Amino acid sequence: MQLPPYVKSGDLVSISAPTRWVDPEDIQNFVSFLEQEGLQTMTGSIFTRHHQFAGEDKDRLDDLQQMLDHPDIRAIFCARGGYGIIRLLSKIDLKGFAEHPKWVIGFSDITALHAFLQMRIGVASIHAAMPYTLRDVTDADDSAVSSLFGILKGELPTYTVPANPLNRKGKGSGILLGGNLSVLYSLTGTLFQFPTRGAILFLEDVDEYLYHIDRMMQNLKLAGMLENLAGLVVGGLTDMHDNEVPFGMDAAEIIRSAVEEFDFPVCFDFPAGHVEGNMAMVLGRQVSMEVNQDGSQLDYID
Repeated sequence: MQLPPYVKSGDLVSISAPTRWVDPEDIQNFVSFLEQEGLQTMTGSIFTRHHQFAGEDKDRLDDLQQMLDHPDIRAIFCARGGYGIIRLLSKIDLKGFAEHPKWVIGFSDITALHAFLQMRIGVASIHAAMPYTLRDVTDADDSAVSSLFGILKGELPTYTVPANPLNRKGKGSGILLGGNLSVLYSLTGTLFQFPTRGAILFLEDVDEYLYHIDRMMQNLKLAGMLENLAGLVVGGLTDMHDNEVPFGMDAAEIIRSAVEEFDFPVCFDFPAGHVEGNMAMVLGRQVSMEVNQDGSQLDYID
């Protein structure tokens, strides 16, 4: 996949809100991080509100489209997740973006935008913390902040993860794809369901019932998204819920059970998703992974 140009001091970046509404104070902390990096910031018209959303669909689309088209913007930070980007996908025009590719950053609901960019024109993007999720973080050395700005500068990290008893040992390499399980589940059968043959798939989720985690994993399996993976990386499985009659497994065990018949390596507890210290990851980039008795390691391949 194509990599947008990396970001340097003095470049113009923007913050867009294509999903839920945000208050101005929700992004001020992040704007200060941008200023510390010497970046110029454009916020567009993101401080409107229409029910749950940051404005009506047309307004959010116009704001995002302007930033995608802008020849001088080097990165677009999505202000927050929640819900709403899927309402815009069919109307986004990528002609200007293809001429001036830039990094699109976000996670959770923004998983759908990542998949859209990968399937439409094959451009890599960044799964990372967003201004809203960093609203209470004041330390620029926080791993979510430092990993994000490091990647934007082209400093690609090596990720090391402690061992987990549910891990499956092995080695694999392929394009890193994925994001929020619920969003990927919602994209199955659409134009934006990406092919996973030979890929390293990343999954995370938040605030879901355990039975529904199982339903979504079974759906991915039936859609053929699991059987030919080169590896599976599982991030945060945060604030899960059970019914009065217990499901009988926790979220990690459900995911492990869904891939039991396959032989690719599996890593749990990867520090990304709805977790503190949400590590940035380049989706669409070739990576290698190794899982052994000591833990897991993920590296980018040049």
